[in-house]
Amino acid sequence: MHLDIQNALLTVLLLWILTAPHEFAHAWVATRLGDDTPLREGRVTLNPLAHVDWLGTAILPFATSLLGYGFLGWGKPVRTETAKLRGGLNGLAVVALAGPFSNVIMAVMLGAIAVAASHAVPAFAEFAAKGVRLSLYLAIFNMLPVPPLDGSRLLLAARIPMVVYIELSRVGFMLLIVAMSMTNIGGWMSEWSYVGARAILSVLQ
Repeated sequence: MHLDIQNALLTVLLLWILTAPHEFAHAWVATRLGDDTPLREGRVTLNPLAHVDWLGTAILPFATSLLGYGFLGWGKPVRTETAKLRGGLNGLAVVALAGPFSNVIMAVMLGAIAVAASHAVPAFAEFAAKGVRLSLYLAIFNMLPVPPLDGSRLLLAARIPMVVYIELSRVGFMLLIVAMSMTNIGGWMSEWSYVGARAILSVLQ
């Protein structure tokens, strides 16, 4: 097995870059909807250190990238109080979607950087293009309906019984490990992110 340590480290670096706007988007939207919890907990910031979950933002993404198991990673979840959100569970769905939406925006921004730097700084352009793919991958990955990912909040917005959500939360981490290591879901998400990245870059060129 070939272990590409440099690629794994670059992937973690990109994840840190992309995690900050993702979690900031959750926090900012929640605040706009009336919940001051993210503000009180210091999450309405683009400082990556405020959003780092050492297991999800460093150890797991490095290990899965290094071993070729696709990619598994997330930031520190932004805590919100549904009772404070305008719209209640519907507001929670808007907060949940804000993170993946920010990843799509970041993908377009990184795509523009990659195209602009393609001739002057090819190595940096390649790094930015990798960021386009990873950002789209994160948008797709976070929509999986498994806690602690954003897609699980949509289950609450769909009014699934809370007891079901709690039980799912207890095994969510293991479900993600099994899904990424024993199925081809990681490969499918990678393929979709590559297709999306090619489309963004072709439009911007």
